[in-house]
Amino acid sequence: MSLSYVIGILVFLLIIGIAVYLLTARSYQSADSVANSYDQWTEDGILEFYWGEHIHLGHYGSPSKSKEFIAAKYDFVDEMVSWGGLDKLPSGTTLLDVGCGIGGSSRILAKDYGFDVTGVTISPQQVARAQELTPPDVNAKFQVDDAMALSFPDASFDVVWSVEAGPHMPDKAVFARELLRVLKPGGILVVADWNQRDDRQKPLNFWEKPVMRQLLDQWSHPEFSSIEGFSERLVETGLVAGEVITADWTQETLPSWFDSIWQGIVKPKGLVMFGFSGFIKSLREVPTILLMRLAFGAGLCRFGMFRAIRADVASESQVTQDEVAQLR
Repeated sequence: MSLSYVIGILVFLLIIGIAVYLLTARSYQSADSVANSYDQWTEDGILEFYWGEHIHLGHYGSPSKSKEFIAAKYDFVDEMVSWGGLDKLPSGTTLLDVGCGIGGSSRILAKDYGFDVTGVTISPQQVARAQELTPPDVNAKFQVDDAMALSFPDASFDVVWSVEAGPHMPDKAVFARELLRVLKPGGILVVADWNQRDDRQKPLNFWEKPVMRQLLDQWSHPEFSSIEGFSERLVETGLVAGEVITADWTQETLPSWFDSIWQGIVKPKGLVMFGFSGFIKSLREVPTILLMRLAFGAGLCRFGMFRAIRADVASESQVTQDEVAQLR
């Protein structure tokens, strides 16, 4: 098969995808729309087939290296554990995975690091699938919960972990407070999220505004925060000891976007498994994925990492810098 033939097929498929994309407009409505979207993707199995059990981007190193798509996702979890200093914590550490999807990260955290993991998602179908995929000997349990109003008491967990859930949250200040509220004093918060550029420093221009609008509408996002903005929301809770540590993993995760499209080419079995309707549904996401690649590659969006230590506000004393350093 010649290169020109392959390119021709890709262009043809992209045209179909764009046509379906334009004919089926979406917009964020409420938390129910988020739950319904993930319920549908989980029930039909398309997202799991192409993306595996980890519904998040992969980590390809810096500078990025060629990796298999699914392997990069496993590497992402290990890199986030290391970056957050969680690899220094003992077995039995309690961890809340907020926005756990079908439990891919939760299972790694339980199996490879010995954590006692609780995963929460707003999607009942994701919880059911996570339970199906989790062997009885893996210390990870799952439940439906709302990250904007977590059902757990204050100071319930040693670690709170969240990957790519923040864009779905309509009020970032409430989300920040809930993440820290359920964390024990001295506990570690580690978050990885899609963020937009801080438009207070550089306002969005004429082409960035419509692109951002599409990225919000197409995947049930009420808004993106900036790395700087969400750091401020965390500090404003009054529950952070010391400073919020941040990092930009845009380059480390950037190859994921093209790799996710490539999965549809190297896994033609999906055409048989999911039929014509599944094929069209998958194609419909290609324009949004390309817009995501454009946004992250052009600096409109950034992949932000956040790490914070929960202050001991109950006793009206802050964790010392030495203690913070030890926890890191």
